[in-house]
Amino acid sequence: MGIFDKIREKLSNEFIDIIEWLDYTPDTICYRFERYQNEIKNNAKLIVREGQTAVFINEGKMADVFAPGTYTLSTQNLPILATLQGWKYGFNSPFKAEVYFVNTHLFTDEKWGTKNPITLNDDRFGLIELRAFGTYAYRIKDAGKFIVDIVGTDNNFTNFEINEHLKSLIATRFTDTVGEAKLPIELYAANTNELSETCMQVMQPDFLSVGISLEKFFIENVSMPEDLKKEIFEYSRIEKVDLDKLTKFKTAKAIEAAAANEGGTAGAGMGMGMGFAMAQQMGTMMNPQTGQQQTAQAHTMPPPVPQTVQYFYAANGQQAGPVSFGELQTLFAGRTVNKDTLVWKAGLAEWVPLQQVDELKPFLGGSTPPPLPQ
Repeated sequence: MGIFDKIREKLSNEFIDIIEWLDYTPDTICYRFERYQNEIKNNAKLIVREGQTAVFINEGKMADVFAPGTYTLSTQNLPILATLQGWKYGFNSPFKAEVYFVNTHLFTDEKWGTKNPITLNDDRFGLIELRAFGTYAYRIKDAGKFIVDIVGTDNNFTNFEINEHLKSLIATRFTDTVGEAKLPIELYAANTNELSETCMQVMQPDFLSVGISLEKFFIENVSMPEDLKKEIFEYSRIEKVDLDKLTKFKTAKAIEAAAANEGGTAGAGMGMGMGFAMAQQMGTMMNPQTGQQQTAQAHTMPPPVPQTVQYFYAANGQQAGPVSFGELQTLFAGRTVNKDTLVWKAGLAEWVPLQQVDELKPFLGGSTPPPLPQ
């Protein structure tokens, strides 16, 4: 082979070029293939691997887009670029164009959250505040649109650069969706799957408008203030509980608590009265119709039998009783109590001497009874 043949072969080899993208990190979305003055040799080989899309840009305008595969660059597979540069009979080497490789694999486990609480107006609880966070996944669906609208002239566009924009978009659309849903407040945390699907449908058009496809969207948690959460739990229990069983349970607890207090039988009587009063009040509030029926029955039924008055008395500095009127009279006759003994009954504000209670004054009888025989 002569010297001119070697020179011709060497020059021919220089005209053959390989365009490919190998070195990239998982966070790289778009990479501009660097060439000296953006020159590409005639019949250069373009290699686009799986998970990539190659986009040719001519003077700021999108030209040809290549899916995964191997291509020999000519006017046949660069029709748009050939039209833009006016190549009627083929092009001479070299030609100028910018080549961008776009990573089209799925970007997963991206975090999102509401920076500020979302204020909602609930019919039962008034103004409330919610916070939410979760994850989402996306991929580049339209590489050309993504480069024109988002990347621009950036030669190494990463996930970090687009993530803040996407998180702001998600937070805005999530707030709008939650506000328009008007769900009962207790259902937000219990229906995260349904709410996630609805939010994804609402957000998808905004993502597609810049060439991105929202593949997955998850709401991991919807939180609210602790005091509101407790109030909601109590409200839900009242709605679902058997009111008859609840009143019986509350009454039993009240009697048990009263019996444990000082005063023995007196405490139990007072606790029982409070328990029945509370049960009747709750039943009337939760079922007004039942309360009306009870009122009607009160006018047709005879009044209850009068209760026997019970008395308590002080003996050796200790509370004793309760005893009936007759029992207290027997105690007076046996000198266990006397006219100065402190007594108390329902209706008295404080303990008083026996001689100051009107219905007990007949005990005095005008004379002191004789002492018992020895």
